[in-house]
Amino acid sequence: MSAGGGTMFRGTVGKTVAESKPWWPEAVKPPEGAPNILVVLFDDVGFSDFGCYGSAIRTPTIDKLAAEGVRYSGFHTTAMCSTTRAALLTGRNHHSVGVGCLANFDSGYPGYRGKIAREAGTLAEMLRVHGYRNYMIGKWHVTPLTESGATGPFDGWPLGRGFDRFYGFLDAETDQYAPELVSDNTHIDPPGTYAGGYHLTEDLIDQAIRFIGDHQADRPDIPWLTWVALGACHAPHQAPADIIRSYDAEFVHGWDVERERRLARQKAMGLVTQQTRMPPRNDGVKAWEDHSTDERRVFTRLQAAFAGMLDHSDRHLARLISFLETADIRSNTMIIVMSDNGASQEGGPLGFVNAMGPFNFKPEPIAEKLARIDDIGGPDTHSNFPHGWAMASNTPLRRYKQNTHGGGIRDPFVISWPKRIAARGELRHQFVHACDLTPTLLDLIGIEVPSEIGGLPQMPLEGESFARSITDASVPSKSSPQYFEMFGHRGLWQGGWKAVAYHPPGTPFENDKWELFHLDKDFSETDDLAVKEPERLAQMIATWWGEAEKHNVLPLDDRFGPRFAENAARFHGARHHFVFHHGMGHVPTDVAPDVRSRSYTIEAYVEIDEAGASGVLISHGDATSGYSLYVSDGHLVHDLNIGGSHQIVRSDRKVLSGARRLGVHVERLVRKEPPAKGARTGFTGYTLLIDGEPAGSLQTQLGFHTLISWSGLDIGRDRGSPVSHYESPFEFEGRLLRVTVTMHNDQTLDGEAVGDAQMARQ
Repeated sequence: MSAGGGTMFRGTVGKTVAESKPWWPEAVKPPEGAPNILVVLFDDVGFSDFGCYGSAIRTPTIDKLAAEGVRYSGFHTTAMCSTTRAALLTGRNHHSVGVGCLANFDSGYPGYRGKIAREAGTLAEMLRVHGYRNYMIGKWHVTPLTESGATGPFDGWPLGRGFDRFYGFLDAETDQYAPELVSDNTHIDPPGTYAGGYHLTEDLIDQAIRFIGDHQADRPDIPWLTWVALGACHAPHQAPADIIRSYDAEFVHGWDVERERRLARQKAMGLVTQQTRMPPRNDGVKAWEDHSTDERRVFTRLQAAFAGMLDHSDRHLARLISFLETADIRSNTMIIVMSDNGASQEGGPLGFVNAMGPFNFKPEPIAEKLARIDDIGGPDTHSNFPHGWAMASNTPLRRYKQNTHGGGIRDPFVISWPKRIAARGELRHQFVHACDLTPTLLDLIGIEVPSEIGGLPQMPLEGESFARSITDASVPSKSSPQYFEMFGHRGLWQGGWKAVAYHPPGTPFENDKWELFHLDKDFSETDDLAVKEPERLAQMIATWWGEAEKHNVLPLDDRFGPRFAENAARFHGARHHFVFHHGMGHVPTDVAPDVRSRSYTIEAYVEIDEAGASGVLISHGDATSGYSLYVSDGHLVHDLNIGGSHQIVRSDRKVLSGARRLGVHVERLVRKEPPAKGARTGFTGYTLLIDGEPAGSLQTQLGFHTLISWSGLDIGRDRGSPVSHYESPFEFEGRLLRVTVTMHNDQTLDGEAVGDAQMARQ
């Protein structure tokens, strides 16, 4: 007690709270009139998918923002999600900050660590020292997924990189009805279910409104950054059935007609020149009319699911914009809407109703797709559209996400700020890159880049502000060259020209054919001038190599599977035994036991009273793929769910009361040679164990050959979309002490198949 009778709380050792200073740097007051910033980042939405970019998909909210502001036709990304996010957040090139490829693996080279370097401060970190509060909602995916578990480390999570609140998911994708949610630094259960009308997009917008509403109630005097990164329109394409089916008639004409219609609208809007030509269909894409009637029905519905997901997102974005207007803060809120890369090619030539089966060598023939056509977009599907519709999304550009041709890297970009941007519905055709966004925002706000963040000197920004072009259509594009690289695909923009090389995986890089386009005159990259201007092309290729060396692009690496496999092996190391105790939280799939293509044993130690007990002992996955070991009607049950195909083994006797050890032993057939690509790997045996004794068995050719699930693992419950035939969470009613997983040292992965499956996740 102090002399005056009040309590004296102690802060730092030896100092009163009043004497202590906060550990974070003292904020500088933001410039007078500094705006709020709302960034809305879509996923895998192609250049032409917004209504204001030529699509017939209903996006009135985005179209209205475009009518109130400015649209860019020359906004470029990096061809993938992690990489674009790293460039957007830091104002530097993605290789320069250590995210040359994906957050899913660390190759060890400086440009490929899968995590943003501390020397590359994020926009949130830069704004924080100028008094901003920062809120992150939705997809993050710039943290190594092996660091996404309960112990972190958290320095690469949003709260470790300048954001004050986070609500969303860390992975590349998640189920929209049963998402892998994180609140701040904690994995949480979704607040609703599909049966109750839950959808992640609605939830994310609710949280954005809450964060902003809380901010306005508490500190309306300081500005905020709210970064909303939706799951839409990354697979799985999931949306309300009535919205999806409303698009069947809209796309029944097919992708060839759709491309022509979109290009005609783009020309009428002035987005592209009247001379812009439609490129030939991408390699491997057949004419719409060359597909069977059944195929066209399925493809139309798969496209309708994509369109429905975008439409659904626009409807909920309208709620957020309406809230800003109701709160009287819309005028001084800068809103940016964009996509992270072009439309995805991961749906393959025929698309998927549930991609999880084919990725584990369970075929999904057209007859099966057709039988499930009304399930598309629902909770037990992992839908993605075929190449032809992805090609249409990217109209009039060539190729797709992952590629450095226009279809992979040229995307929609809308900016609206009523208080400062007088332009209404105008177009801008300057070349703009993702790494230019942060310099532009800092320029518009009028603040300097901190030289240090957290005591660490910062690397210079590499992007250039395009702030002047927002108000002046005559301002030239950036002066510096801009390189591109993804999985060996390469490109360079310089002074209105573009050199680009498509790299066939597994072939020598020196065999790649470089093309040359005058983008200022050839929007769709259809007139290759490589033969006519060899000197210009040679100079641009040399410049690319110089930029590659400067920005940590080298060494080039086009390996898909080995990079994922090496990362998993490095993370798990020699660990082959896991112990999970009841009461623990959710385990993300990348830190859960890797039981793919190997033998393993699971055992649960339980105590059951005379009344018996039912419920889940361990589950990993969701309704589209995974496994579950549980007790039902007194019997021990194991369900191997491969693409919705349930391989179930049920114990030949009931589980008696008392202390019991309940498990399953999985024996993988060992081959001397790896299977041919796309082939099954032989039989796998599943034997149930009660107190170590066999209690039923099953043999099947199905198994986790390349993936288990992109949903994680739970003990004593199945938290989300149920793996088996029960209603979640189906918590175990007895006393569950612990669950052990022992993995045998016989794993043999098909690296290329693993790579194909993982790439569909990005």
